Amino acid sequence: MEKLRYAIIGAGALGGLYGGLLARAGFEVHFLFHSDYDYVVEHGLRVETKLGDFHLTDVHAHASASTMPPCDVTIVGLKTTLNHLLDELLVPPTRDGGLVLCLQNGLGSEDACVAVVGPDRVLGGCCFLCSNKVGPGHIRHIDQGRIVFGEYGDRAIDVSSRVQRIADEMQSAGIDAHTTDDLPKTRWKKLMWNIPFNGLSVVLDASTKELVDDPDALALAESLVREVHAGAAACGVHVPEKAIATTIDVTKVMVPYDSSMRLDFLAARPMEIDAILGNPIRAAAEAGFAMPRVESIYRQLKFLDRGRHRSTIP
Repeated sequence: MEKLRYAIIGAGALGGLYGGLLARAGFEVHFLFHSDYDYVVEHGLRVETKLGDFHLTDVHAHASASTMPPCDVTIVGLKTTLNHLLDELLVPPTRDGGLVLCLQNGLGSEDACVAVVGPDRVLGGCCFLCSNKVGPGHIRHIDQGRIVFGEYGDRAIDVSSRVQRIADEMQSAGIDAHTTDDLPKTRWKKLMWNIPFNGLSVVLDASTKELVDDPDALALAESLVREVHAGAAACGVHVPEKAIATTIDVTKVMVPYDSSMRLDFLAARPMEIDAILGNPIRAAAEAGFAMPRVESIYRQLKFLDRGRHRSTIP
């Protein structure tokens, strides 16, 4: 069977790693770059990973989506704060009916992709990944790496042949890829980590290790995990109870890591506050369930985000 052709929209810590692994394995992968385009054309893409460091010298790099060929699968690793660009970015690589695999953070992240290509051509998934872009065309993967994805929808849907095929190809490239027949459950399980550890990393100005090593920060994180778990249940998504302890335990053994939200905050970039915290709060509220602890972190993050803008006003 002929290999699928892939496009990467958002070739940073996530897209650069997974796209790089696919390209290393011989798949045709087209990367959309912004500021890194000239550098990658001249120097290639360098990936440091526990899976084996590599350097791709011949990269299908694009400075504009308009030059990208039609692809079978377009992986969206773009931050949700840039989703207003998807109208422009998704059309070229999906113009012949290709699928979109949305690997963004948060709840409801696939909706922006659905608005462009329709629900039948969208897959959604979560990445359990510690990876950073550390320089132009330079990705450093330090821990984890699992992808879980499946058909888009607000209910459980059987794993389709197209989902399985993509997972098989990713696995052949060394990616820890898994399918799910319940995307909402997968997203809420990821939120049980993302909400406490992204949010607290900014509010408390701490790495994941600092959070789990401090008894008070750890107690606060666990209370948030439990509240998100309850919010999921209120929305009809039943995540196993053991996932609460697993979320904490995995973080305790994780290498010291700065969350993506903290890195965005420190670099004065927009944070994914609404995708990761605001949307789950609103979804739970619509189901009649309040998440006051999560909302407290959400309000603090919004204040901090506005504060950066206030500090630039003369």
